[in-house]
Amino acid sequence: MDRPIAIEPLVADHWDAVRLVYLQGIATGNATFQQTAPGWKEWNAGHLRACRMVARSGQEVVGWAALSPASSRLVYRGVAEVSIYVAEAARGCGVGAELMARLIIASEAEGIWTLQAGIFPENAASIKLHINAGFRIVGTRSRLGCMNGRWRDVVLLERRSLTTGT
Repeated sequence: MDRPIAIEPLVADHWDAVRLVYLQGIATGNATFQQTAPGWKEWNAGHLRACRMVARSGQEVVGWAALSPASSRLVYRGVAEVSIYVAEAARGCGVGAELMARLIIASEAEGIWTLQAGIFPENAASIKLHINAGFRIVGTRSRLGCMNGRWRDVVLLERRSLTTGT
């Protein structure tokens, strides 16, 4: 990519482009158990209103990031699950790292003290992205779910804020 990356809030008008990036991640078979992308209404309801953003190269959305609540229980209000997806053509260009850095800043501004992620072990790039951003591996859930007739493990990672919830 030869254009600078701009990060901006993800809004409903971005949904078609965000959905296409999500579908590219789904197509890898190593990004999510999801087999299809939901519609905007369902996606919007499942993610925190704050801490959602897109990465743009010119007018093109080349990635997105958002947080989902880890639980509806009040005691876990500061714990959120990370989703970061990068368009196929933009992978390996630093888009994921830029989104992650901004997501961490935004999450701490919102009082989130723990970010967590569940990643297939085969998705080495995503695991590396998270570790480089200060996440630590806390374990592996073996055979957590069956996808396309194959049981999949999930590596669990977390990042505890150094400034929020201390």
